Amino acid sequence: MPRFAANLTMLFTEVPFLDRFERAAQAGFEAVEFLFPYAFEAGQIKQRLADNGLTLVLHNLPAGDWDAGERGIACHPDRLAEFRAGVGRAVAYAQALGVGQLNCLAGKAPAGVAEDVLRATFVANLSYAASALKAAGLKLLIEPINTFDIPGFYLNRTAQAAGILDEVGADNAFIQYDIYHAQRMEGELAATLQKYLPRIAHVQLADNPGRNEPGTGEINYPFLFAHLDHIGYAGWIGCEYKPATTTEAGLGWRQRLAR
Repeated sequence: MPRFAANLTMLFTEVPFLDRFERAAQAGFEAVEFLFPYAFEAGQIKQRLADNGLTLVLHNLPAGDWDAGERGIACHPDRLAEFRAGVGRAVAYAQALGVGQLNCLAGKAPAGVAEDVLRATFVANLSYAASALKAAGLKLLIEPINTFDIPGFYLNRTAQAAGILDEVGADNAFIQYDIYHAQRMEGELAATLQKYLPRIAHVQLADNPGRNEPGTGEINYPFLFAHLDHIGYAGWIGCEYKPATTTEAGLGWRQRLAR
């Protein structure tokens, strides 16, 4: 059976962030994930996890100025020092919060930078991050994101991610496979999951169109959940979707679709 983690950046957003942990536990989740912890002291988040019996399964490295529209800086050749400082900060939070993997957002390709420079920068930054994370016993993830929602996002296909990881050559670096982003960019979900399963350390979901909960769109989630079980995926599935109404009102999909 799939194991689902509530994405607290997307779910229960009608309450302040630190109150979402309790709501997730009340809704039956045993694990959570979110984009960034950095607006809070690690101790505050750790206490909410402990109070509600929750495991944290994922958060991201710092990704530049999110509120200004930045979506990562790992492919930016002029932000190397900032990226490396962010790796150190992320590792410190991960160790405090007990999370075993961190996601690195590639970012939107800066204008006027050649493809070979973008790729070399991304590979070099991932090599640095993978080394730092390995020393701390952590996995590094990279996530292809669709270019309809985030135009210009540098990493946008599964094969591209695998090729970049080949260049990095780190045994603790993996793909974060988001079903929604993959459906928008390439489809072939079942075959791609099976092909790259040894390289996938985390899966996320949302339906398409709309990025709402499973069962609201075109993706055959009962088939995909059974397929993930069949091919032996043993990780968490992050629920990174926008509830069509309220979070709790839409949670019936877990019983209907994930049997």
